[in-house]
Amino acid sequence: MKRVISSLVIATALVGSAIQPAAARDRHHHDDTGRAIAGGVAAGVVGGLIGGAIANSGPRYVDGPRYVEPAPRCWYEDRDVRNRYDGYHIETVRVCE
Repeated sequence: MKRVISSLVIATALVGSAIQPAAARDRHHHDDTGRAIAGGVAAGVVGGLIGGAIANSGPRYVDGPRYVEPAPRCWYEDRDVRNRYDGYHIETVRVCE
């Protein structure tokens, strides 16, 4: 909604600056080619702003939430480990949940 309102404000400012008052129009005796070009440019800008606002206001498709397996929690502990002589010794072992 903000884009539409800002587009309309900008369009009003552009069209208002393109249109001259009647007193300034009567002072010059030229053809209106410049005004026609300015009007065409202003209409194109206004149409582009409104068309862009309408095109960007459509629904946005977003993937639903996905379950991500959390990384395993790991730490190091000192544990008794059996050796090849049928005995035990203490060794630091990585333990994960």
